Amino acid sequence: MFGLKRKKDVKSSKNFYITSPIFYPNANLHLGHAYTMTVCDILARYHKVIGEEVYFLTGADENTGKVVKAAFEQNKDVGVFLDEISKGFENLFSRLNISYSQFIRTSDKERHWPGAIALWKKLTEAGDIYPGTYSGLYCSGCESFYTEKDLIDGKCSIHLSVPEKIEEKNYFFKLSKYTSVIKEKIEKGELNIIPDSRRNEVLALLGRGLDDVSFSRPIKNVPHGIPVPGDSEQVIYVWCDALVNYISALGFGEGEDALFEKFWPADLHVLGKDILRFHAAIWPAMLLSAKISLPKNLLIHGFITSGGHKMSKSIGNVINPIDLIDEYGADAVRYYFTREISPFDDGDMTKEKFKEAYNANLSNGLGNLASRIMKMAETYLPTPTPIPTSSFPEEFTKHLDNFDIQKAADFIWSEISRLDESIQKTEPFKLVKVDEKRGQEEIKNLVIGLSRIAHMVGLILPETADKILKAIKENKMFSSSLFPRKD
Repeated sequence: MFGLKRKKDVKSSKNFYITSPIFYPNANLHLGHAYTMTVCDILARYHKVIGEEVYFLTGADENTGKVVKAAFEQNKDVGVFLDEISKGFENLFSRLNISYSQFIRTSDKERHWPGAIALWKKLTEAGDIYPGTYSGLYCSGCESFYTEKDLIDGKCSIHLSVPEKIEEKNYFFKLSKYTSVIKEKIEKGELNIIPDSRRNEVLALLGRGLDDVSFSRPIKNVPHGIPVPGDSEQVIYVWCDALVNYISALGFGEGEDALFEKFWPADLHVLGKDILRFHAAIWPAMLLSAKISLPKNLLIHGFITSGGHKMSKSIGNVINPIDLIDEYGADAVRYYFTREISPFDDGDMTKEKFKEAYNANLSNGLGNLASRIMKMAETYLPTPTPIPTSSFPEEFTKHLDNFDIQKAADFIWSEISRLDESIQKTEPFKLVKVDEKRGQEEIKNLVIGLSRIAHMVGLILPETADKILKAIKENKMFSSSLFPRKD
């Protein structure tokens, strides 16, 4: 069974550093981005509750050719365009109640650029950067060069587009030099890749051998990028720019590296399967070259499809996360991400599936249970029920330590069912009328059970948990339904 890898000799086990990828600001974020952020947030909240100091990083990958193109198409200055899109990112994260610590922007010359430049210099000092001419196939969607063997029917497997043939002068990184040591680190579990299917995928890639990669682009293609030290005609390419955010955000390269010393190496990078190669091969090689510790865990999730198909405007199956939040609330969206989609495989969402899950498990499930218990409490208990301090159940923490938030959610809903069955069996609303003391005791037990559920569900549905705990504290029925039924 996979699980969290700790290195207590490197930094205190009371610290937990978790990152999302930084996202391209060439357009507003979609459902997949919202999913990634929700997974990160749940794990960050968990580690906070168990007493660890958590640092949760997210941000925007702004030094890309995609941004220049998108800004040009909208007839906007690149800086203005970036500000608008980044605000849109932060709005979505706020609407989803994402509890991140820092939003890093790679266009930030004070916070990010020093780290990227410092790492470039370390790679150069190690003898791993060299000039050359690259002729190859470039996918602008991936911001990556590919060989013919990487393509499927001559197209990029992610974007299903034909790459552009490009020849240009670049600087290269000696990625091939680190193939064997990365493979060894993964096999020994020093770089833990989850799930095993993705680990095996990376090992197969390494088994075929890694090629050196282009590490710069002409400044004319990305005029707002970070200049290569000593060469004003080239800018640092995405690998030594975007990936470096994980340490630049902690002050690496600034001379103010207290956060870096405290939180690095990262406990967990959460990312989609489309950027696995970059994080499991190029990023570790860069760190090895610079003699920096590797991250401990990579959690790789799949894609969200709709009706079995990739979401596409042409098909008409795109689901906007903001629209879902507007109609159902943030907690409903977080619930679906957590319980209806595996963190290790592709998942599917349609508006019909979403409504069905909402009505069955939130409206008729948790919402109905909480309302029944608090109605009995308000009616038959003269004072609020004291809530004993309790830790998470062992089975629940086991699932979260293994990053399986879906099974953790299943455990919560099994407890909801158990409490509901208890009501059916004991019928405290009848018992209290014939034996007040015993009936009140049963209702108090139900309130305590509901508080324990709220304690766990707070990681997933923070707004709902707050409402439940407030009602318990005040011994009052809810002023409105937690999850109004949708017909």
